[in-house]
Order: sequence, then structure tokens, then C-alpha cells
Amino acid sequence: MIFQNHLLNMYGKCGSLSDARKVFDEMLERNLVSWTSIIAGYSQNCQENEAVDLYFRMRQCGLTPDQFTFGSVIKACSNMNHVEIGKLLHGHVIKSEHGSHLIAQNALIAMYTKYSRISEALAVFLRIKSKDLISWSSMVAGYSQLGYELEALSCFREMLSRGIYKLNEFVFGSVFSACRSLAQAEYGRQIHGLSLKFGLGFDAFVGCAVTDMYARCGWLHSARTAFYQIGNPDLVSWNALIAGFAHGGDPEEAISLFSQMRTLRLTPDDVTIRSLLCAFVSPSALFLGKQVHCYVIKSGFDLEISVSNTLLSMYANCSDLPDAYKIFNEIQKKADLVSWNAILTAFLQQSESGEVFSLFKMMLLSSNKPDHITLVNMLGASGKVASLEVGDQVCCYAMKNGLNEDICVMNALIDMYVKCGNMTSSRKLFDSMENPDAVSWSSLIVGYAQFGYGEEALDLFQKMRYLAVKPNQVTFVGVLTACSHVGRVKEGWLLFRAMETEFGIVPTREHCCCVVDMLARAGCIEEAEAFINQMELDPDIVMWKTLLAACKTRNNLDVGKRAAEKILEIDPSNSAAHVLLCNIFASTGSWKDVASLRGLMRQKGVKKVPGQSWIVDKDRIHVFLAEDCMHPERDRIYSMLDELWLQMLDDDYLPLHI
Repeated sequence: MIFQNHLLNMYGKCGSLSDARKVFDEMLERNLVSWTSIIAGYSQNCQENEAVDLYFRMRQCGLTPDQFTFGSVIKACSNMNHVEIGKLLHGHVIKSEHGSHLIAQNALIAMYTKYSRISEALAVFLRIKSKDLISWSSMVAGYSQLGYELEALSCFREMLSRGIYKLNEFVFGSVFSACRSLAQAEYGRQIHGLSLKFGLGFDAFVGCAVTDMYARCGWLHSARTAFYQIGNPDLVSWNALIAGFAHGGDPEEAISLFSQMRTLRLTPDDVTIRSLLCAFVSPSALFLGKQVHCYVIKSGFDLEISVSNTLLSMYANCSDLPDAYKIFNEIQKKADLVSWNAILTAFLQQSESGEVFSLFKMMLLSSNKPDHITLVNMLGASGKVASLEVGDQVCCYAMKNGLNEDICVMNALIDMYVKCGNMTSSRKLFDSMENPDAVSWSSLIVGYAQFGYGEEALDLFQKMRYLAVKPNQVTFVGVLTACSHVGRVKEGWLLFRAMETEFGIVPTREHCCCVVDMLARAGCIEEAEAFINQMELDPDIVMWKTLLAACKTRNNLDVGKRAAEKILEIDPSNSAAHVLLCNIFASTGSWKDVASLRGLMRQKGVKKVPGQSWIVDKDRIHVFLAEDCMHPERDRIYSMLDELWLQMLDDDYLPLHI
């Protein structure tokens, strides 16, 4: 039996399970070592169901498992992700005389971590009297992987305070991952120094984790230094550094590192390519992105759907929608959910709402089922064209499929109803949410403010503060707009000044524009102009347009002229400034100035931007421009307009002299 047990162990470690099972089945007598060896063999070779099945067969034979049996079967159960069996095994461990052994306890911590049940893992950890390095490492890793980064760092600090000094590369990897997620590069730098003291500075695993941590935190110089400290950097280390510079907005350096890696005869993988493509996020970087695209085609990486999806997103980010759509057409037969969401997002970003609706219909005919990202895109498109009918349909789909439980979908629904002017439905959805976040509150506050319900917006803001929900930048845009619409200048000033002092939000140009509008609406034209001139930020064209529009309403020619001059300094061909200034001249009876300005507009070739409107008819969006001659059905449209015009004249709806 001893010889056969050794054979079982050998075959299991070599991955030859058929031979191991043959030896096991031919054994006339089996002891605990025999059962444990075959269970361990199946567990180590990713045949978890067989391992668990053999464990229960062993129990039926009357054998009591020891710590090694528990360690193997719990590991197998962890990979099965079967919580109920895991809890049953935990019960067996507690009842067993070997239940307090570290092998079993550490296996339980790892199992609960894989189940994303950190509280159960902690309960097991706290019951261990003499914790070893594996116990501490498992707990630190569990916290870090499940998003409890502060707890991971706290556990690591306690580990050091308890005198656990034989640290390995894996615990450092978990801690650096926590620092990266928290963007705490300074704390990570201190731990980096500690890893060097432990002699792990040249370790590839630690070096890769340090490089990634510095890079994701924006410390690119430190990332490069840490990378070159690695004795023999592998592909994973190169990928971490390339990804760091790519996400850090340095496409040239990312390309340079990619070239260096290839010079060293390291073969890039799909992660390398996807990381590199993430560097190209603006039209100015499109040329470099196309060069990488050529390499992708030559190397055959375009056959991988994940790479094609990243290429699609790269072209979309660089505002090259035709090429993005071309890639999507090439992969449409094998497109996954990521592909569909990427192309929907691309068209939404370019305000092509009609195409978003068409693509969504095509998606419904495919094998891919919409998720929360898809619905957020659809709701965004519905809000852009104020298509309440489509928005209602998406809302029903979300409710029917349980996607309304996702807070991003709920926020998108609220925003869609706000943009469609249906404040009743947006408020109803908001009130149905258990824990609305700052985005939920802000969307509703902005909606109330924009549609003239200033008092309701301010009341909602007070309630938000009472419930200790921290406002964001958008919240204050809504609040200041509300103050502007209801004439609460003093309160608006107080809130504007409290933004930075009380809430830590630095005012942006949009907030300053709201203040200008608030002052101008209240008739304080000179004060509004003084506010613009005293700002720390450089005023943009929107701010001067806001002031100029107020000057037209208040017939303030002097300030209006200065505002128009500022607009034309920024944009000499701006038609809105010319038109508004003409209107101010006309309202004050300065007809010579009107004629002079109109002549100047003709001389410069400045034309008023035509108004645009649209309607949705039978699932199609029809866009119209003033004096539009390009619509395919223009003859029928103008014919109908002539008939309506004549009918209005006949019915005395319009005076004949118009």
C-alpha cells in the first residue's frame, strides 16, 4: 500500500490522472493517504468535481479527513464557486479534530475570498491563534482583490507590527495593488523601500507590481526607474510599463517602449497591443494609432475580438467614426457585447442618435443581450433628441429585465426624462431609489433649475445636504442656475463662495457663467462685467455671450459693445455676436450702426447659423434646418408649408401685412 500511495502521489503531481485513477481503483485496501493523494491529484489538475465527489465517497467509507485532505478538497471547492458545498466543508472542518490546523484554516480563507465573502474570511482569520505568513498574505490579498484597499493596507501594517518579517513577493504584490487602486503613490513608495530591504527589488513579480502602481498613479519617472531595477523584465513587466505611459497620455513614449521590447525579441501579446492602443485618445494621435493598426493586421492580432474592440474604441476616441464603423462591420458576425457597446458609445459621442437607434435594433437581432452599458447609451441618445417614446421603451426593457437595479441605468433614466422635459417621471424614479447618489440628486436638481422650478431645485439641495450626500460640480451648476431663475442673488453668491471653502469644489468656467447669468438676470450688468474681468480663469466665449444676451434684454449698449468685442476677439466670425449687437443697436434706435454692422457681416462673409429641429416618425429621425434645400422630401415639405400658410391667412391667424 505504501508503494501504491507513492505512485498515486507521483502520477497526480505529473498530471497523469488516468494512471493515478487506475492505480487507485486496483488497490485492494485504501487508507487516508490513498484517498488524500487522489483527491489532491484531481484538485491540482483542475478537475474539481471529481475531487469533491471522491471526498464524499471517502466520508461514506468511514474515514475521517485530516488537514491535508481538507486543504485539497477546499481548494477544489474554491474553484467550483459552489458556496453551499463550501459552507458544508467548513462545517466538517469545525467538527473535525484537525479543524484548528493552519492548512485547513488558510484554505478556508482563500475559499471565502474567491467567493467574494470577505466577512466569512475575516471570521476564520480571527479564530486562528497562531497565524503564519500564508494566513496574513491570504487576508491581505482578499481585501485587495475585493476592493477593500484601506483594510488591506491596515492588515499589512498589523502584520508587520506582529513581527511577521519573512515577507514574500505575493504579499507585496497585493499591497502595491491596493496602493494603485487608492492612487496612493507616496504610501506605495514607502512600501517599495521596504521591499528593497527584504531583497525583493530585483524580483520580476514585485518589480512588475511596483511599476504598475507608479504608472497608474501618474508617477511615470518612478515607474521607469522601478522597471529598470528588475533583473530580467518579462513580458508582463513590459506590458505594465507600456500601459502606464499609455494611460498617462504619452503615446510617443508608449510607442518607444513597444519598439524597445521588440528589439529585445520579446513577442507582444494581446495585452501589449490593447495597452498600446489605449494611448491614442485624440485626433492628433490618430497617425500613430494607424501605424499600430498596420502592425496588428500584419501580426494577425486583428483575429482576436478583444483587440478589434480596442481598435474600434481607438478610432472612436480619435473622432474617426467612419473607420470605427468599418472595423465594426468587419467583426459584426463575431461581435460580442463589448463590440456593440463600443460602437453605440462611438456614435453617441458624435451625437449620431439616429444611428444609435438603428444599431440597437440590429443588436436585438443578434445573439447579444443588452446590458446596463447598452441601456445607458440608448437613454443618452433618447435624451439628446428628446425622444420620450424611445426612452419609455428603454425604461420598460430595463424594468422587465431587472436592469433598473443598476444605479447607472437609474441615473441615465432620470437624466433622459429630465432632457425630455418629463419632470414627473424623473421625480418618480428618483423617489423609488433606495440610495440615490450625488449623480441622481444632481440630475434632478439641474432638471428643476432648467425648467424654471428654482424653488424645488433649492429645496432638493437642502434635503441633499441634510442627508449628508456630498454634492459635486454638476450639483452646483443646477443650484446656481436655480438661484439665477428665481432671483436669489445673495443666496447664489453665498453658495458660490462656499463651493471651495465648505465642499472642496474648485469653481469652473461653467459655475462662473452661472454667476454671470444670475447677476445679469437681476439687472446687475456692470457687476456681471466686473466679475468676469476679476476672474482668475480666462473667460470663454459662452460667458461673454451670456452677458451680451443680457445687455440686449436690458438695452445696455455700452457693456454690450464691450462684450461683443471680446467675443469677436476670440472668434471673429461668430455670427451670434453680430446678430445680438445688431439687435441692441436696433432696440436703441441706432439704425446707422445696424446698417454698418450688417454691411461688415456681408463683407466678412459672416452668416447666421441656421436653426435646427427634428421629429421622430415611424422610428426614423428627420432633421430640418432653416431654409433647408437638402432634405430628400423637400418638395412635399415646402408644398405642405405653403398650404398651411395660406390656410392660416384664410382663417385670420396672421395679419396680411406680415
